[in-house]
Amino acid sequence: MHPIDRTRCNWAENNVLMQTYHDDEWGIPQRDSRMLWEMLMLEGFQAGLAWITVLRKREAFRKAFADFDPVTVATFNEKDIARLMNNEGIIRARAKIEATIKGAKIYCEMREHGEEFSDFCWSFTKGEVLKGDGFNVPVTTGLSEEISKELKRRGFKFVGPTIVYAWMQAVGIVNDHSLNCFCSK
Repeated sequence: MHPIDRTRCNWAENNVLMQTYHDDEWGIPQRDSRMLWEMLMLEGFQAGLAWITVLRKREAFRKAFADFDPVTVATFNEKDIARLMNNEGIIRARAKIEATIKGAKIYCEMREHGEEFSDFCWSFTKGEVLKGDGFNVPVTTGLSEEISKELKRRGFKFVGPTIVYAWMQAVGIVNDHSLNCFCSK
C-alpha cells in the first residue's frame, strides 16, 4: 500500500491503481528490452482509450500474450488472433492485436541482427534521461516524432508521436513528473 499523503502528479491522485503505477513504475528509467517492448505495445493498445483501461487489463494482457515474450508472440497465427479476439479480458481490437504480433517479429529481427531493443530505444537520448520542465507537459515533441518515424520505418504500428511520447514518459526516457511530485527528483 502506498502512502496517500504523498503529493503526486495530478493524473495519479484519485485512483489507487494509478497511484501504484505512478509510484512504482511511471517515469523510472527502464532498460530491459522486453519490458520496453511490452510498454510500447500496451501504449498502442491504449490508443483512443484511457490508460486506466489498460492498467485494469494488464494482467489479462500478459496472460494472453505469453507474458509479452516477443519470441513467443512472433509465432502467433490466425488461431491465436481468433483466441485473442474472444478474450474479454483484453482490448479486442484486431488491428492492435496484429500490430503486437508484427511488433514481436520486428523485435526478434532486430535482435537477430545484433540490435537490442533497449539500445535502440535509448540511442535517441544517448542513454540519458530527459527532464521535462515540470510545468508544461507536451503530448508530442520533436524527439517523439523522430522515434515514431523510425519505428514506423521499421514496420511498427500504433506508434504515432503522441503514443511514443506517452511511452517515453512511462519508461523514463523522459521525466515529466510535476515539480511538486515526490518523484520529480
